[in-house]
Amino acid sequence: MHLARTHLLSLATLVGSVISSVTAQQKPIERHLPAMGWNSWNSFHCNEIDEKLIRDTADILVSSGLAAVGYTYLTIDDCWSSGRDPKTGDLVADPKKFPSGMASLGAHIHSRGLKFGIYSSAGTRTCNAPADTGSLGREAQDAKLWASWGVDYLKYDNCFNEGQYGTEEKSFERYKKMADALLATGRPIYYSLCNWGQDFPWKWASKIGNSWRTTGDIGPSWNTPSPYCKCTVAGCDAYGSVNCPIMNILDKNIGLEPYASPTLGWNDMDMLEVGNAGMTTAEQLSHFVLWAVMKSPLILGNDLRTMDKATRTILAAREIVAVNQDPLGVPARLVQDWGKRQQVFAGPLVDGHVVVLLNRDSVPAKITASFDKIGLTSTTTARVRDLWRRLDIGTATGSFTVDAVLPHSVIIVKLQV
Repeated sequence: MHLARTHLLSLATLVGSVISSVTAQQKPIERHLPAMGWNSWNSFHCNEIDEKLIRDTADILVSSGLAAVGYTYLTIDDCWSSGRDPKTGDLVADPKKFPSGMASLGAHIHSRGLKFGIYSSAGTRTCNAPADTGSLGREAQDAKLWASWGVDYLKYDNCFNEGQYGTEEKSFERYKKMADALLATGRPIYYSLCNWGQDFPWKWASKIGNSWRTTGDIGPSWNTPSPYCKCTVAGCDAYGSVNCPIMNILDKNIGLEPYASPTLGWNDMDMLEVGNAGMTTAEQLSHFVLWAVMKSPLILGNDLRTMDKATRTILAAREIVAVNQDPLGVPARLVQDWGKRQQVFAGPLVDGHVVVLLNRDSVPAKITASFDKIGLTSTTTARVRDLWRRLDIGTATGSFTVDAVLPHSVIIVKLQV
């Protein structure tokens, strides 16, 4: 369903001219580290979305300690709106689901020390809600309304976009309209573009947004092929690309690291599936670690009301979260690869280097990370700390080896010289 693209020189020049004319001051919120929070979609879709769920989730984020770890954005995804007021044209929250109204709900979220997120689409309607629920052509009106509710975060989807895609310029201009509208409200609002990687947003979204989705929708699967996610390279996902496995999304993001930083924004690998059925505990930990070191926003997608101890332990792994929130903000990159069976990812931190040994295979594997591949030398001796176990495990010179990394598992360590 995705349009083929031919990048003619004249078009590339035009796009570059248009995009370069947008200054950093036109982003609706200052650049900062990857967002952390919770979103309703992965667990609930359009089901059970109501005021009680959101209030309960806000309370649990605090009582569970996850808010203290950094998960502060609480976002209501699709299906919150029943349409528009026929007199004012304002979006209306479904009165059956949200009888107290969005301003009241936002006040509760803020009272818990959290930030309030909302969802819309850069189209005439959102992906799953009634007609006329999208914000295309109504950007200023909707942004003003959300600001009056106290909204701090906007997830902005790509459905029903009236064909306004197919080139970087078209997508940039459509999403820029909302960036300008958010900026005009005077309220800092984190702008999360969700256009599924269509028209290569990593090349232009840094001028207007804080993060940008790089792929179709995630699914709770390690690597099970999905008939709805056939795309295997960055930029080819389109409407209907859903249930993308973890390894599919990882592969599409390899090579996009130069486009992400604290001064640019972040490649969004989609919401986390940790705590949702479909993967083993080891696979969920690997998923979490890879998203963290690639500097993707960490947005929880599980039902916090039924969260078990293993899920909470993964999500609250402070030393892994600290890598995601490292002020240097450099995403880990693939530095060693053995036929997509075993891989090593590494990147610099303000106080060392993070290294991830990934075994994608179905049998245990010996993996060695060579220091000269990660920015050190073959004679460097480094202290090694296991960030998952929160344990200093000695020193290593020239390389670091684990004799048996379990299937679909990771080892994450910090090296300090």
